[in-house]
Amino acid sequence: MKRFSMAFLAVFVFFAMSSAAGAAEAVKIGLQAPITGQWAYEGQMARQSVEVALQMIAEEGGILGGKEIELVVADDASNPKDSALAAQRLVSQKVAAVIGTYGSSVNEPAADIYEQNKMVDIAYGSTAVKLTMAKERKYFFRTCGRDDAQGQFFAQYAVEVMGAKRIAIMHDNTTFAKGVAEEAKNALKPYIEVGKAELVYYDAIAPGEKDFSPSITKLREAKPDVWYFTGYYPEAGLLVRQGRDAGVTCPFVGGNAAINSDFVKIAGLEYAKGSLLTQEPMPSDLDTPKSKRFLELYRSKHGDIPSSPWPVYAADAAFALAWAIDKAGPADSDAIASVLRNQMEGCTGVTGAIAFTERGDRKGVPYKMYVVDGEGNIVLYKP
Repeated sequence: MKRFSMAFLAVFVFFAMSSAAGAAEAVKIGLQAPITGQWAYEGQMARQSVEVALQMIAEEGGILGGKEIELVVADDASNPKDSALAAQRLVSQKVAAVIGTYGSSVNEPAADIYEQNKMVDIAYGSTAVKLTMAKERKYFFRTCGRDDAQGQFFAQYAVEVMGAKRIAIMHDNTTFAKGVAEEAKNALKPYIEVGKAELVYYDAIAPGEKDFSPSITKLREAKPDVWYFTGYYPEAGLLVRQGRDAGVTCPFVGGNAAINSDFVKIAGLEYAKGSLLTQEPMPSDLDTPKSKRFLELYRSKHGDIPSSPWPVYAADAAFALAWAIDKAGPADSDAIASVLRNQMEGCTGVTGAIAFTERGDRKGVPYKMYVVDGEGNIVLYKP
């Protein structure tokens, strides 16, 4: 009995030490996301997406000869102040690199902290042009597109496809929303100069408000052919409901943060259906073997696939970091950044090939027009 106990103890100690060694060898990466706050719905989907991506990476053998990736999550609570605190927490935990976050104005203070600490940061839902163009950030990248491309897509689509002449643009003064609105306004100028379009309304609402009656009254009196709102889904849902009740009948087009499943819940299906959306390809339209495996795993764990593209871009950031760290090692941020800029040929994510420009923007992000159908689903718009 004593001999058996000693043998059992030896085996137990062996496996305990092996397990501890394995855990110690795991490479830590951070995820900064809005786990709480007004954008918690997006933040939760981002965490779930990254966890699925890491499971796929582990199933394929891990990185650096079989090591797993351990995820360290920091909640930025959907606001810039907590964003800075979240970034400081991830820096203090010495993660190899960071995925994050949703919202350009939230990302700005964090990106500066990561830059100061020479830590690679791949944003998944931060589209403001200035993040990569206003100043040089050596360690900042993003897997999503930029506001200028979205604004240009809206202007061309509104005039040339929808035939709209009187155009209203509304934003919420956040970095992201104002950026998309400004880019859309600039893209309309050639049409305005030749008399094909007229900007009849351009103004901002205050994010977090519940009653938008004054803004909606002003917009209604402008008699637009199309109403483009570039802010976020909590306000978008209220706006479309209040606008329809006030007699605004023109098509409502949201930017790529305005419409998701929560938008439909907030507005109510009766008001949400028919709303349009300028958007990168939705998860439901991805059909590569890798995207199918990702969506299958995500659905098996969470009952459905992500209802917006941002969580998928978070997963893409995980695949990009795994690729770069596998080539550069986890300890050298300069080497990781160099791989991201120069050695991404062959790297694929859920949305396809991943590569970055010298400034850190992702190459080749397309835009499409989507619509909320009669059952509340967001589907490709086919006029």
